[in-house]
Amino acid sequence: MKKLLSVVVSCYNEEAAIPYFYDEIVKTAKEMKEVNFEFIFVNDGSKDKTLEILKSLANKDKRVKFVSFSRNFGKEAAMMAGLEYSKGDYVTLMDADLQDPPALLPEMYNYIVNEGYDCVGTRRVTRKGEPPIRSFFARMFYKIINKISKVEMVDGARDYRLMTRQMVDAILSLKEYNRYSKGLFSFVGFNTKWLEYENVERVAGETKWSFWKLLIYAIEGITAFSTVPLMISVVIGLLFCLISFIMIVVIIVKTLVFGDPTSGWPSLACIIFLVSGVQLFSIGVLGQYLAKTYLETKKRPVYIIKETEKDLD
Repeated sequence: MKKLLSVVVSCYNEEAAIPYFYDEIVKTAKEMKEVNFEFIFVNDGSKDKTLEILKSLANKDKRVKFVSFSRNFGKEAAMMAGLEYSKGDYVTLMDADLQDPPALLPEMYNYIVNEGYDCVGTRRVTRKGEPPIRSFFARMFYKIINKISKVEMVDGARDYRLMTRQMVDAILSLKEYNRYSKGLFSFVGFNTKWLEYENVERVAGETKWSFWKLLIYAIEGITAFSTVPLMISVVIGLLFCLISFIMIVVIIVKTLVFGDPTSGWPSLACIIFLVSGVQLFSIGVLGQYLAKTYLETKKRPVYIIKETEKDLD
């Protein structure tokens, strides 16, 4: 009996890209005759005609399934929903914009079946087409996160990967509300093969990731997999206490030896601003961790499903 391969595709306002993606993934499915396919599209609260296109595809191709959210919950929620909805012995995560080339799937499948890997991930060896400032900060993020976190995150790694059902179940067993999938993939372990490829530009539509959203996502990743920022706040606090103690000793000695000349207020104002900034920074770091704890304790669902392809019957 043939194994089943589930293709999970997160979609947010991808009406222009989905037809191209569907054509490409169908071609790949025809090449991989040794497995059966199911295509699971997760509509993450799209405001365009994404859902209409998915319904049309589901009506003409029984392999096409979809999960439509009640609103936009974000890509992390969409990936989790797709993994939970999938039934395949193997599961792959992909984007609808064809920046994750379906043509790599046969090679990825071969590594898992014939070489015993549990997961085959993809990583871009170039960032062609990205703004230089964005590429710079992306590389810096991976350098920082790998120094302060116990899980390894590969620079240029995509969410595009093929996994065994065992690994998928391990990921789904992590029920945390604040999800950072790149870290979760590394956290669960398993034998992973990295497949490198040249960056591919979007086939249609526009990216949903602005610099600000990526920055917030990076902060989410750091606070999700490291408590080092809290330790940095402690170290900075101790350092300022030490500096303050030294300055007090210097002032006392200077006063006893040379008298007490009046100092200028600009230096005092600068010191106050600096210390206040450090305090606010430390409070902000602590607030991030408290906010995550607050959200976890609420036990809210990661996503809410409005309809699926089963509602078409």
